[in-house]
Amino acid sequence: MDYRTLGGSGLKVPALSFGTGTFGGRGPLFSAWGNSDVAEARRLIDICLDAGVTLFDTADVYSAGASEDVLGAAIKGRRDRLLISTKTGLPMGDGPNDAGTGRHRLIAAVDAALKRLGTDYIDLLQLHAFDAATPVEEVLHTLDALIRAGKIRFIGASNFAGWQLMKALAAADRHGWPRYVAHQVYYALVGRDYEWELMPLGLDQKVGALVWSPLGWGRLTGRIRRGQPLPEGSRLHDTAQWGPPVDAERLYTVVDTLEAVAGETGRSVPQVAIAWLLARPTVSSVIIGARNEAQLRDNLGAVGWSLTAEQIARLDAASDVMPAYPYYPYRTQDGFRRLNPPIV
Repeated sequence: MDYRTLGGSGLKVPALSFGTGTFGGRGPLFSAWGNSDVAEARRLIDICLDAGVTLFDTADVYSAGASEDVLGAAIKGRRDRLLISTKTGLPMGDGPNDAGTGRHRLIAAVDAALKRLGTDYIDLLQLHAFDAATPVEEVLHTLDALIRAGKIRFIGASNFAGWQLMKALAAADRHGWPRYVAHQVYYALVGRDYEWELMPLGLDQKVGALVWSPLGWGRLTGRIRRGQPLPEGSRLHDTAQWGPPVDAERLYTVVDTLEAVAGETGRSVPQVAIAWLLARPTVSSVIIGARNEAQLRDNLGAVGWSLTAEQIARLDAASDVMPAYPYYPYRTQDGFRRLNPPIV
């Protein structure tokens, strides 16, 4: 397993990390993508650790806290062998202080997560969404206090806009508080919006990307093909309405190219899609998920080899899309974006 520095921190994380959204199976469909119990979770974690995957990502909202419960029980007795990343900020109830990242909520949420996880510290705490109702100074001052108390070690954001992330980083620098070292983002061959603003920001400010849904909300598993209906058992039957939208023709063009490269490399379509991400700037770790051992082992096959420059160029071209203003003037003539464009 390749290990990479997380943003501007000194923390080393594996190129692949494991997302535990499939643990627990409690609550509405959107927050419960699987129903792995403790025994199954322990088996999946065993496989991950054997492969060098040491970072496990969860959130309080996943299965209404059950994901953290199951993860905590499954790692009991081996906490020192792994890193835990969890998130908070989305609603956990109907009360006025059951959502957001204000001081009251953050302190209570971290204490609750520590209890569910059965640990006395969280390696990486990420804010699941930007809280526009709370001053960034209150958020960062609280996170600083939680770090000083030893409850969390590093902080990150998730699903922030560029200006939101930069505003928080500037406030941290101004007051001498810890900076966000990670940004958990959606990034896939069929979802490259991250490149327009957040990737250049990450490069400039040393914020590492933790990529969620690298297979484009399940669209790049290799089971979806041009001219064929969705396969039986696909989660897209139930969850497509919540996933990032993708133009059908663009999706099929990307899948066709993935299949061609998979045939050339002897790899699976998901492995090629993940390998492409691992070669992108700012990507510290790609979060893989699995509802069973077969899916996990296939995803783990995305490391230990590399795509050729020509294969990457073909995947780039197949997945390219015109950026929105003001980003589109920064494209080169061959259609690929410059990360540091000249001012014109």
